[in-house]
Amino acid sequence: MDGFRLICEIEPPTKPDLRHARHQIGVLAPVADSFLIPDNHIGRATVSSIAVAHEVQAMGGRSIACVNSRDRNLLGFRRDLLTASAYGVEQFLFVHGDKPTAGGRTSELTVRAMIDEARMAAQDPVFAEADAHNFQVGVAAGLSRRFPDWKRAADFVFAQVSYSIPALLRWREANPVDLPVYVGVMVLASAGMAKRLADSIPDIDIPDELVQRVEADPMAGVDAACEQVLALRETGAFAGVHLVPVSRFRQVAAKLETALR
Repeated sequence: MDGFRLICEIEPPTKPDLRHARHQIGVLAPVADSFLIPDNHIGRATVSSIAVAHEVQAMGGRSIACVNSRDRNLLGFRRDLLTASAYGVEQFLFVHGDKPTAGGRTSELTVRAMIDEARMAAQDPVFAEADAHNFQVGVAAGLSRRFPDWKRAADFVFAQVSYSIPALLRWREANPVDLPVYVGVMVLASAGMAKRLADSIPDIDIPDELVQRVEADPMAGVDAACEQVLALRETGAFAGVHLVPVSRFRQVAAKLETALR
């Protein structure tokens, strides 16, 4: 994509079975530059993002393991860094984490502390024979707030999902970040999904026209997402896209493979 990277998110397993994850990876591989694996996303337990990231790499792909601060204390996070290093997983997206559906949130770690720990691993004798110095970390950015200075210590940025290119360009202009920024693009699968997104993401702008198109044709969300990917590439303002295909990964892969030729 001429330097414009497509990072595809996959649904991690909620059962001890990697077949569906492998299927998503295989289907999306022709269009994906890398795969993002969520970490207990929407507050439910899933197979370790680091383990699935290793599976991506075993299949010949590149991976980014999402790691949240919600579920970890310092010792648990150091365990994750050791596991990642043993598996050769080098890229992470550090996030706060949604409200858990079971149990409580730990309060020992923050995203800022996780960045510091990942950086210090390069000087830790424990990692002397590993590639901890190659750890790359990303952070998330909301469109309704200023990008904080401490997040500039990251290596890349994942911007919040948006259906408005003008809103994304306004945020980019207001936050001149000298880091690769990947924009969140999510396939809208139903009108119900539109309501859930509006309830959970502050200031998200989902055009009524798009909701109506999806109500009339469930595949319209695929078309709109693929159109948005191509339009964002044309702006030249972003390093790429973080694409969330939800259950429509087959249709997204087929459409983008044709569009990107």
